[in-house]
Amino acid sequence: MRNVLYLALLVPILALAAGTTQPITALAPEGGTVISTPAAAPVVDRGQPNIPPRALVGTLDTIGGTTYDWWANGPIYRMIVNAGPTNGVHAVWMYCPDLTGQGFPNRSMRYNYYEYESHMWLYADPSNFMDGGVNVFPKRSGYGNVDADPATGVAVIGGHVAVGADIRPWVAKDASPGAGIFEYADSMDLGVTQWPPISVGQDGTIHILAMTPETGSPAYQLNYSHIAPGSWPNWSTLVTGFEPGPGFPTHNIAASKVSSKVAVSWVVSVAVGGGVEYGFVDFSTDGGANWDPLPTELDPPAVFGGDTSTSYHISSIFPWYDRQDKFHIVANLAPCVAETVRVIPSHIYHYCPDNDPQWSLIHIATADTFASNVSLGYNVSFACRPSIGEDNDGNLFVAWEQFDSLNYEPATSDMRADIFASGSSDGGHTWTPPVKLTDAGSYSMRFPSVIDLAVDGGSDPDTVFVIYEADSVAGFYVSPSGSPEGPATHNPVLVQKIPLDSLIPPGVAEQPGATPVRLDAVAKPNPFGGRTVISYALPRPGDVSLVVYDAVGRPVQTLASGRRAAGRYSATWDARNVAGGVYFYALTSGSASVTKKLILTH
Repeated sequence: MRNVLYLALLVPILALAAGTTQPITALAPEGGTVISTPAAAPVVDRGQPNIPPRALVGTLDTIGGTTYDWWANGPIYRMIVNAGPTNGVHAVWMYCPDLTGQGFPNRSMRYNYYEYESHMWLYADPSNFMDGGVNVFPKRSGYGNVDADPATGVAVIGGHVAVGADIRPWVAKDASPGAGIFEYADSMDLGVTQWPPISVGQDGTIHILAMTPETGSPAYQLNYSHIAPGSWPNWSTLVTGFEPGPGFPTHNIAASKVSSKVAVSWVVSVAVGGGVEYGFVDFSTDGGANWDPLPTELDPPAVFGGDTSTSYHISSIFPWYDRQDKFHIVANLAPCVAETVRVIPSHIYHYCPDNDPQWSLIHIATADTFASNVSLGYNVSFACRPSIGEDNDGNLFVAWEQFDSLNYEPATSDMRADIFASGSSDGGHTWTPPVKLTDAGSYSMRFPSVIDLAVDGGSDPDTVFVIYEADSVAGFYVSPSGSPEGPATHNPVLVQKIPLDSLIPPGVAEQPGATPVRLDAVAKPNPFGGRTVISYALPRPGDVSLVVYDAVGRPVQTLASGRRAAGRYSATWDARNVAGGVYFYALTSGSASVTKKLILTH
């Protein structure tokens, strides 16, 4: 195990680069380690006692709570998803109610559901946040995530489950959106595997990527499988042999919602005993039936100079497909000096193979001064665990956790973290200055996961949801060593609702140089009762047509026709004299076209 990061008061950044910082790499306990609460450490220079967290942007919903304060060994998985305009938002987290030292027998994946009609979380408990949510699995479980079936909107939730002495991945599927009544697909045929993120594809295929425990050489192996439509609860034949094998559980998975594409990602140090961490992605274009014979190595930008190499961190990588079927990654990059990956400065970057250049900088996190004898703790860099989503207009947004060098927990000497976010209106080519979303106070805001698709605001700004834990005492009660960094506490699970225009201010998309990067069209409001405005984007000049069709494909009205320059336009469809029902609008420019659905409600 690597040593804790300790920083002297007013240490300059050059000293950090010279080799005084090392991250801890460790796994959260799985086997029922008995732990006890230690005595409080001496109070150090400065902390903020008894100050509740608050939202600096938007509003906070408390949807549950937990004492299990370690939600991810590596990157965060997708913990909150938009199930569609007629459904709601699914959210999950790692849950445990226990305050006494033990092996967490009551740990579970916990679920809550935000209903659009009532604007409420169905399973929130205002009298006791620890009672919010419902358990997903009937056995001890954890380290899972959530997605939504595109056809039905129901939640699909993964996690690994204790089966006797073994740990195996399971998947739960809800009876209907928000019902909280689950049926299960256990994965006994997949062997003893752990940390199983899932992703649901455009046809409802449930994809899973799990990892074997540390046995043999290489230490860890990735195992992939899926449940095809109509095959529930039966898993496909196991796919193994993803090389180079990962050296630590830092894997992730993403499935497209508009095609049969699937991607798996992982980070590995190929040197014995440490060194630069490399990033890899493997792709399937046929729903996981076949995979590229060799993975794609993700060469990061050379952001450091001299003898300092650019490295991924164990808390990277987050892969994702947008609604135009473009592949994205967000990652935190770190300097590596003398075969040691440093934790500061941290660079948050975006990658899209369709962009030129493919990498774009979102944020550099650093600090000039530090309180004395403070630590970041386990498995983190100064800014880390980014996740990415979009809205219906193709705007992108990214959220991550970032530590405050002068705000720490006196009882543990661990820095506290806040949540930050940034947005892009041009497909990830450029990003707005980061927005600090939280004021942690005496809490530490950890393990954020941003929603995949913003909640449509109609005539109001779209809303970005971010779920995270407000750890009451910075530093893990959950500990791989059996000695907690702090006491067990009841920690709120929060969802922050952020207007998108706080990340991408109005007018940014129209600024010079922000030419659209793809053909796209979006109708708002939708559903609508009389009029709707269809905004459309043209990445290049050419002949354009925008036509509304009825449900059987007959043209109803042409809204735009003729040659247009590259840019952004809008057209209004006045449908007050048209029968209610389902319609489609098609934007065509040259050989490219986009077709989307309209719902007229009168």
